[in-house]
Amino acid sequence: MLIVCGEAVLDLISDGSAAGYQAHPGGSPVNVAVGAARLGIPTALLARLSTGHFGDLLRTHLADAGVDLRLSISVAEPMTLAVVSLDSPGAADYEFYVQGTADWGWQRSELPDPLPEETRALHVGSISSWRDPGAGPIAEVVLRERQRGAVLISLDPNLRPALVENPGRTRALVERLVRLAHIVKVSADDLHRLYPDHHPDAAALRWSTAGPALVVLTASALGARAYRPGRPALSVPARPGPVVDTVGAGDAFTAGLLSALADRGRLHRHGLDKLEDAELHTVLTSAALVAGLSCARPGADPPTRQERDSAAGLDPSG
Repeated sequence: MLIVCGEAVLDLISDGSAAGYQAHPGGSPVNVAVGAARLGIPTALLARLSTGHFGDLLRTHLADAGVDLRLSISVAEPMTLAVVSLDSPGAADYEFYVQGTADWGWQRSELPDPLPEETRALHVGSISSWRDPGAGPIAEVVLRERQRGAVLISLDPNLRPALVENPGRTRALVERLVRLAHIVKVSADDLHRLYPDHHPDAAALRWSTAGPALVVLTASALGARAYRPGRPALSVPARPGPVVDTVGAGDAFTAGLLSALADRGRLHRHGLDKLEDAELHTVLTSAALVAGLSCARPGADPPTRQERDSAAGLDPSG
């Protein structure tokens, strides 16, 4: 089982009119969990889910995708809101309403210790991993699991500039998690925000020597590049195709990456051992395909396993 830990957000996405918005379940961890479950990975979400109409909307969205909610807890605080504006190419800009919302109220007693025995991988990231006060308890779980050595740890910082109040502290929190993770997926935009005086490739290369076995740098239309300790970088192109918007594209890539590793029996603590270039290229290409399919429709709406395999020209029955 894959456990995804983090926030649950309601995205209010502009419909192109002066004041029109459509509500979509979102939040990077929710998007990754839904994407992984649709791609066939047994997936559980560890989150604080609001009660009320918006909470019900989110639970239905997760349940329909097959996400296990037994580790999530119901809380009275309201749901975090993200107001999403789109430019003409479909790129997303976010405003957040986070004061007093459910996602940042983690108590240590709410986080399972230990994780369920069947857990093979833990994915963390996005706002909950670097915004206080929730970042502290989540980091403790990651440290505990790294020391325990039983699960693969995946990280996507997924920075949101509007919520970064102290860049130095945010950078320190992210770097701590990077040292504990086995896989890091990070966008070029995030690395530029963390290290404005360094090229993203140089920053990704440096991260690959800090602890992770694999760092994957995504750069939108420029594709993705993978960095591993002592190995040359490996690149794959972005998948060409129509772009409705880029909401959740990075999360779809992460889900596609974890799914492709799972398909090859590599989503576990030692799954990256002896991972050769040809297999890694196939994994990254599959992740790019999943992201491209998500960009072709509005909101964070990652493809199913059948849709992915059909687009890849694979036999669904195989």
